[in-house]
Amino acid sequence: MTLPSWENEKLGTMKRAALWLLTVVQEGGTFTKEEVKAAFPGISQADRRVRDLRDYGWKIDTHREDASLGQHEQRFVAAGQPVWEPGKATKSTSVLTDTQRRAVLTRDGNRCRSCGITPGQIYSGTFESAQIDIARRKVKLTGGTSSVQPIAECNRCRVGGRTLEADLAAMLDGVQKLGGLQLQTLKDWVSADEREFSVVERLWADYRTLPAEARDKVRESLGLPPA
Repeated sequence: MTLPSWENEKLGTMKRAALWLLTVVQEGGTFTKEEVKAAFPGISQADRRVRDLRDYGWKIDTHREDASLGQHEQRFVAAGQPVWEPGKATKSTSVLTDTQRRAVLTRDGNRCRSCGITPGQIYSGTFESAQIDIARRKVKLTGGTSSVQPIAECNRCRVGGRTLEADLAAMLDGVQKLGGLQLQTLKDWVSADEREFSVVERLWADYRTLPAEARDKVRESLGLPPA
């Protein structure tokens, strides 16, 4: 099927931007805001129309989703609805409204559900601050079905967790197998929506992050032979 020309000014800017991405940038290619301005001279919000394509299923990453991109770069990952076709420029019901986004963030404690970091908090060992946004997590349900559900996640975890799939059925099965103190402990953690780690657990986590030579020093202090 022959695509309309992205240079056809009778089309709206968003439709032209979609065609420009497909034919000029192409899937997997990168572009900058300056290149958008150059492609659509005289159109003050051309870059805004490019962002609007995300509401129609177009996947366009920035450095927040793809750490390999520069601060001013974007990557055209995949096309969504063919918005240039009649009746296609309609937003998917899966697109969250601002009200729905705020509700998800509030429900998730306004923090990343994967690592627990909060907005503006600095990642350990860096000068990079966290930004919390809405990701979509595939969840296996009971009965073999699955659904995609919104979850608050930071920019780092979104990049590393795109292919993650939560298995609700397996977790419910595991909960059923708990008893006594273990079950009560889990209830307390879930009720508080957080877990307090003991000193031993924190030291173990720190130990796991050490290089081999440093780990051997810890083993020596514990009276253990080198690994």
